[in-house]
Amino acid sequence: MAMQFYASPEQVQRDRSEYARKGIARGRSAVVLTYEGGILLVAENITTLRKISEIYDKIGFAAVGRYNEFESLRRAGIRMADVNGYSYDRRDVTGRGLANAFTQTLGAIFSETQKPYEVEICVAQVGATPETDELYRITYDGSVMDEPGFMAMGGQAEAIANVLRERHDTAAGLSDALALAAEALGSVGGENGQTRSLDAKMLEVAVLDRRRKGRAFRRIAGPALIQLLEGTKDVPEEKLGDVDSAPPHPGEDKPTASAAAVVEEQPTDETPADETNGDNS
Repeated sequence: MAMQFYASPEQVQRDRSEYARKGIARGRSAVVLTYEGGILLVAENITTLRKISEIYDKIGFAAVGRYNEFESLRRAGIRMADVNGYSYDRRDVTGRGLANAFTQTLGAIFSETQKPYEVEICVAQVGATPETDELYRITYDGSVMDEPGFMAMGGQAEAIANVLRERHDTAAGLSDALALAAEALGSVGGENGQTRSLDAKMLEVAVLDRRRKGRAFRRIAGPALIQLLEGTKDVPEEKLGDVDSAPPHPGEDKPTASAAAVVEEQPTDETPADETNGDNS
């Protein structure tokens, strides 16, 4: 009779952790940091797939690792936020609540399934002041950490975090914060340990702007991103990108009544004969 292979629970957890960490480390990095005007989210990304997106009014999402896995988490988070905001109040949707939900989901997947998710995500909520900004880092095993103003994920995250730790300033402007994020991401990954210079085509950038009413999420791309990377301090508001969804096309004239409500006018006894038969003679 064949003996079933036995592995201790501790060894199983260690193997799963090593597997997930290796998968995450192979991906490109992302950083999230606070600045004077809100929260900046920057990811090294040369594809059209999004690693940064909006969850709700004041809440953003950034992730590294397997795209299909963190995309399913993102979509679940949006559904949860929409349902809670519609059922109760929009103010009841918080970054802490979403972080708790992601923690429970990833923790259950890590402990109950054969393969853990190879993802690391950040839930960021912008507040009225830099002191009230919230950054939550959730790892593959469901652990959650409240980060103090900045964080790095994926790749060589520790080396990137060291650069941010030395120079991060909550009073910095958007241009300075973006320059720091790009420098931190470029500090690793070069040949023979050399630094890299990342241009606009290699970065995905978005902000949670505390000055905006309603939806605070806004992408920065194209000429505005190039200007900020070149050190331009003041980029006009209208040149910054907008939220993910494109503005609706101009609507065509729509009927004010349904087709079923339109009753074809029938001639009556009072209708003159020349109007019913079209005879003008």
